[in-house]
Amino acid sequence: MREVRGVESKEQFPVEKTDEEWRAGLTGEQYRVLRRHGTERAGTSEFNDEHREGVFRCAGCGQPLYESRTKFESGTGWPSFFQPIAGAVATREDHAHLMKRTEVHCAHCGGHLGHVFPDGPKPTGLRYCMNGAALKFEPKEP
Repeated sequence: MREVRGVESKEQFPVEKTDEEWRAGLTGEQYRVLRRHGTERAGTSEFNDEHREGVFRCAGCGQPLYESRTKFESGTGWPSFFQPIAGAVATREDHAHLMKRTEVHCAHCGGHLGHVFPDGPKPTGLRYCMNGAALKFEPKEP
């Protein structure tokens, strides 16, 4: 079982750790975002200006999530992508903050990544608005 916003969830993931193990392996900000569904301040992610070729991975478990070619400038202040790697992420309804949104989490460890909105560019029309604290970037080898 894992805890989602203070409520136990029966969802299971290939990577399961205790809360203590997550705290030990993540920075304070990564833990707050990935494990407690936090949101970083707009404009603070080191990945907003990342334009190299490579792969964005989950900061919690290392699962590849997004190829850099799917990243675009959304003007929102968070790294945004129009398409995840197949099977890398999953979604659930999020009713926090008196809004109905679609939360995006890592399909491998369940870590909270951000939200997806239907206002992105072609070809998908989706904007996966991600917290940079939930990501790691692996540049392509030359």
